[in-house]
Amino acid sequence: ILADLILSIQTTDGNSSVLDLEEGTEQAVQMILDAEASSRKVMITGNGGSATIASHVHADLYKGVGVKSLVFTEQALLTALANDDGYGSVYEGPVRQWSQTGDLLITVSSSGGSENILRAATSAKELGCRVITLTGFKPDNPSRKLGDLNFYVDSSEYGFVETAHSALTHYLTDQARLTVRGAGHHHHESD
Repeated sequence: ILADLILSIQTTDGNSSVLDLEEGTEQAVQMILDAEASSRKVMITGNGGSATIASHVHADLYKGVGVKSLVFTEQALLTALANDDGYGSVYEGPVRQWSQTGDLLITVSSSGGSENILRAATSAKELGCRVITLTGFKPDNPSRKLGDLNFYVDSSEYGFVETAHSALTHYLTDQARLTVRGAGHHHHESD
């Protein structure tokens, strides 16, 4: 059932047009490669298990692809922002501070409804960033309407959604790494 779920990930673009999974992943990899080629950065956000996926993507992008990447889950910063400004803004502030036009934000959210993720994506778009969303649960979740590319897992089970998101992000970072290596760039071995 999990393999079927991964293969049936639904992909839409910023106009809500449906793309097949291969086309969607090719576009996502190209967005990562565009960031690398133009010395832009990739920011990744998530909560809970999705924060762990975000951290893993961050490590693979930096180490394997050689792209500048950031996550905003460092404990002192995260707790200070949550305490002072409320948890709904913990990613919005750093995205506003660090974003440059042409950067890429990848949001990972099982529900697609977390306020802090929605505010980060909205801010990134306002600042001229591209946005990729990974969601699950309800097909009409609000995150799914915010991305230039949106990957949706049709399940309401955290384990299934997070495992599908993890498999998808591994595929994206592996494809980007293989493309960069094939182009003759030299980067550190990934785990």
